[in-house]
Amino acid sequence: MAKKNEDEEDDKTPAPDGEVKPLDDEGGSSGGLLKNKKLLLIAIPILLALIGAGVYFSGILGGKDKAEGEKTEAHASADSGSEGEHGGGGEHGEGGAAGPQFLEIPDLLVNLSSAGGPPRFLKLKVKLEVSSPEDLAKLEAVAPRVVDQFQTFLREMRVQDLRGSAGIYRLRQELLYRVNLAAQPTKVKDVLFQEMLIQ
Repeated sequence: MAKKNEDEEDDKTPAPDGEVKPLDDEGGSSGGLLKNKKLLLIAIPILLALIGAGVYFSGILGGKDKAEGEKTEAHASADSGSEGEHGGGGEHGEGGAAGPQFLEIPDLLVNLSSAGGPPRFLKLKVKLEVSSPEDLAKLEAVAPRVVDQFQTFLREMRVQDLRGSAGIYRLRQELLYRVNLAAQPTKVKDVLFQEMLIQ
C-alpha cells in the first residue's frame, strides 16, 4: 500500500502556483512549457516599452520640432554672420551665447485654498526658459507681471491639485500658459521647477 502511494506521488509534480499536476506521457512536466509562454508574455511588452522609451528620449519621434529648431538656428547663424561682415561685431560678441537662456523668478510663497481647514502654504522656485538673449531681456522687463500671474493662479490651488506627477504636470502647463500670456509676444519655452515645498 505504501508502494502504491509513492508511485502516485511520483506521477505528480508541484506547479508554480502550488497545485499538483500529473506528468504528461513523455515524462516531462507541461508546466515548463507554460512557464516559457508566460515568460514571453511578460518579457515582450517590457522589451517593447524599453525600446519605445529609448526612441522617445533619443528625439527620433520629435522630428518635426527638431527640424524647426534646426531651421531657426540656421536662420539665426546666417543673420549673425551677415552682421559680422557689416561691422556688427561688438553686438555679436555679447550675444554670442548660443542655446537656451533662463530667467530665475523670485521665490513664490502663497497660501493654498484650504476650504476651512488648517492653512497650507506652497513655496515655489522656478526658472523660465527662452531661446535667445533678446527674449530674455524682454522677459526680464515684464517679470513683475509674470509674478503677479503666478501668485493669482497659485492662491486658488488646493493641496489635492498638486498630488502626484499628473498634478505637477498640470501645474507646469498652467504656469507656462500664464507666463506666455504675460510676456506676449515673447515666447517662453518651458517652466522649470527648482524647488517645491508644501507645508
